[in-house]
Amino acid sequence: MKKTKLILVTMLFMSMIVFAQKSDKDKEIISDAETVKVEFIALDRGLESQFDNATAYVIFPNVGKGAVVVGAASGHGAVYKNGKLVGMASMKQLDVGAQIGGKAYSEVIFFNSEEAFKKLKNNELELTSQVAAIAVEEGTSMNTKFTDGLAVFVKPKAGLMAEVSVGGQKFEFRPLDRYKNK
Repeated sequence: MKKTKLILVTMLFMSMIVFAQKSDKDKEIISDAETVKVEFIALDRGLESQFDNATAYVIFPNVGKGAVVVGAASGHGAVYKNGKLVGMASMKQLDVGAQIGGKAYSEVIFFNSEEAFKKLKNNELELTSQVAAIAVEEGTSMNTKFTDGLAVFVKPKAGLMAEVSVGGQKFEFRPLDRYKNK
């Protein structure tokens, strides 16, 4: 009986530690996302209206990619609907082609329809080469073209990579606890 109680108490304690670490990681991602949002707007003032008018958007402040023929990238981000934080997202990318190197970048995906955002919420969102990412610089937001309700902007951070590849990004959404029923 004492062993069972000890095991239960230990499991409870361990799960509390895991949840606390996840919460701390989420807070760091949210803070980084807010910083990156300011950086994107500083690069192109027109993006401010994109953030203000989008149905929803997700900011991946730190995406890392590496490749030697086969490339992989991943990142974690904060999801906003009508400007309010509603969840967290993760992104995984796999591609194949002539590529070598590594890089880090930030990525923002704008959703201009509820239907497009629903794909993210239902973990059905995948980006392929048909949705081209736009490198952020002054004036790029003025001619934003949404494809399938999405517009993607990237801001290089560091690294060197040469690539001609084909692949796609897959996303996973996790609502914040307080938004699960909304």
